[in-house]
Amino acid sequence: MDVRQFVEAHAAEFFGSLSEWLAIPSISADPARHGDVARSAGWLQAFLAGTGFPTVEVWQTGEPGSPGLPAVFAEWPSGDPAAPVVLVYGHHDVQPVEPLEEWENPPFEPVQRDGLLFGRGASDDKGQVLFHALGVRASLANSGATAPPVTLKLLIEGEEESGSPHFADLLRARRERLACDVVVVSDTTMWAADVPSMCVGMRGVVDAEISLRGPERDLHSGSFGGAVPNPLHAMASLLAGLHDADGRVTLPGFYDKVLPLSDAERELISRLPFDEKAWLAEAGNSGAAAGEAGYGTLERIWTRPTAEVNGMWGGHTGAGGKTIVPARAHAKLSFRLVADQEPADVIAGLRQYVAECTPPGIDATVTSDGQGVRPCFAPMDSPPVRAGVRAMERAFGREILFTREGGSGPEADLSDILAAPLVFLAVGLDADRIHAPNERVDMALLLKGAEAAAYLWDELAAAAGELTAAG
Repeated sequence: MDVRQFVEAHAAEFFGSLSEWLAIPSISADPARHGDVARSAGWLQAFLAGTGFPTVEVWQTGEPGSPGLPAVFAEWPSGDPAAPVVLVYGHHDVQPVEPLEEWENPPFEPVQRDGLLFGRGASDDKGQVLFHALGVRASLANSGATAPPVTLKLLIEGEEESGSPHFADLLRARRERLACDVVVVSDTTMWAADVPSMCVGMRGVVDAEISLRGPERDLHSGSFGGAVPNPLHAMASLLAGLHDADGRVTLPGFYDKVLPLSDAERELISRLPFDEKAWLAEAGNSGAAAGEAGYGTLERIWTRPTAEVNGMWGGHTGAGGKTIVPARAHAKLSFRLVADQEPADVIAGLRQYVAECTPPGIDATVTSDGQGVRPCFAPMDSPPVRAGVRAMERAFGREILFTREGGSGPEADLSDILAAPLVFLAVGLDADRIHAPNERVDMALLLKGAEAAAYLWDELAAAAGELTAAG
């Protein structure tokens, strides 16, 4: 039986299993649901063992005094000892479900309707994790082998929706068990169901807070206004100066490590059927597109770094007037980063900028842990990405375009700590309502994901020499 026939023949079984898993409310951000996260890990362990993985383990995270939530590790060695080793990353925890009143059906009672499967985690990320199990079964059915053409490892974490606080430590502690030639990530989206695409990068993020202190107390503006520095005036000037007239961020060294957008990727982005007017409507009916000069909207949100003011406060904000020179001013900022920026470097540039631009008489403090989330990038011409494109083209029967994503995840840690390149194989859609009420997934696309995964193992096995040379 070929791959597509096997996937289609086992579709009902697949969605039945997925619905069982979706019924477990594995919300990592809710301490009351941590037992359910553990139950989710146990369910996946049993399911993967039943699929045929000879090794399946639940790995605890954190320390004895500060426990984390469990990850699941599985391994199925190839029959060929020289075959590449491929690690699939995903997560089994899910987002909170509030507001409950906006769900058409209970979030943990999965429902199939009009070719869609509704339920929290259907797209992000349980559906996209589970299609790999169907894909490896389809691969074996097609080849008649008893082991996959690559050594296949899965690492499915339980804290991604809570910022993966213990994930990097887990990678370091288990580095030998996780050693691989390629990391496959199935936690992103495609452009559209009829425009299949592959993500090749995710932005990072780091945040900070600026606090300005002037006089020891609020002052009467009639007695002191215009004669002493006003912290809110100083803050407004600092924030306004974060960008120049062309929308470029003015922090020292901010663009020094930014990986330039290649002409090839720019051309492929331009071929995506992007309707800016419709996008603005989805962006809260924003009145106009704006940002760094010389770049289109998709280029700005995928490939260029940003500085955003998230909040600003100080002085009197209650009803009525209060004529004061305020003693304090505060602002919260966040920065989206692209390859090859480092969060700590950006915060260092912010500290230098604030120190150089704060007027005399104002004391400034910048607070940030500086760690943030690092950006990641998978070059379009890398052997793993080329193999992934071939696999997706076989599944979808059409050209695969490329996207990036503005969100952030632990992919940079995966690639750096394990010293392995990335390839993104995912079939989610922006229309899946990820993180929102009525999350859903296109059932046909999950089956395409399983088919593409089956082809990917063959493509990576065939590219073993290229992978070794690239490594």
